[in-house]
Amino acid sequence: TQSKMYAVALSTPIIPRIPAINAAHRVNFTAPASPRIALAGTCARFTGVRLNNLSQQSALVGRRALNVRADMLEDLMKAMTGSKERIPTKEDCLPGNSTPIKVTNKHYITKNPIQGPFPANLKKTIFGTGCFWGTEKGFWRLPGVYSTAVGYSAGFTENATYEQVCSGRTYQNEVVQVVYDPAKISYADLLTMFWAQHDPTQGMGQGNDRGTQYRSGIYYDDDEQKALAMASKEAFQEKISAKGYGKITTEIIPATEFYFAEDYHQQYLAKPGARPYCSAQPTGIPLGAEWLPKEMADANAHKIPASFWADKGPRPGCTI
Repeated sequence: TQSKMYAVALSTPIIPRIPAINAAHRVNFTAPASPRIALAGTCARFTGVRLNNLSQQSALVGRRALNVRADMLEDLMKAMTGSKERIPTKEDCLPGNSTPIKVTNKHYITKNPIQGPFPANLKKTIFGTGCFWGTEKGFWRLPGVYSTAVGYSAGFTENATYEQVCSGRTYQNEVVQVVYDPAKISYADLLTMFWAQHDPTQGMGQGNDRGTQYRSGIYYDDDEQKALAMASKEAFQEKISAKGYGKITTEIIPATEFYFAEDYHQQYLAKPGARPYCSAQPTGIPLGAEWLPKEMADANAHKIPASFWADKGPRPGCTI
């Protein structure tokens, strides 16, 4: 393939989040008067793109975004930063930051704290299913969830910023911390949402979002969560294999330090002016309930009825 030549003029870095090409999901924006990226010898289309930290903070009063056709922008970013799907070593990764990111300690929807310590009756876990905006919304809608928060985990760079994560040089994953009441919702219910809201066979990415920060992951908090996660993965693999899907690439590992993402990312899709972005690829294949190990079934029985999933569960095409 003939390589493309780009002329790049960047006064502020732009971190791309490529929207789904499906016209039904595209949200158009007015292009900036002076585009930040100039593409030589090619035709650009202007639609919404998720911006960097400084630009995003002014987004509530007016978003200025630039996006070009997905294949062109992907080539551009690879030329600028190298492939972001390559797994970096710890030595390759950026040094950490000494100061944690400050967030508002009140969930925009549930009004509960998003930072611990939490009440003793609650449990927590961490999931990654691609872009954390849609992942978080899927979980905060579940009855029995106390609070959710988006952040970065399972990588090397401490207190990484969004821009650093998007560089591909932190190995941090975009994840959601879910704090829940096991008396109202079981971990099996959370796993049902996890497998339903994305395609776990896509490796280092989900839909149009490509990079190690979009990988599928379950980060368990105790041995019980680990056993349930592994059992659900085995059961779901059988179901999707029967439908022609490949091998599940979800990593299931102990939870490591959870670093909160920037405040503007928290419960983003619930806030005024939010762009209804979604690049998740739900398979439409239900996990079901028969996978629960017999010795764990009574203590971890599903508490959310099937009618909830039929009415409000994720659908193929988008989770939001």
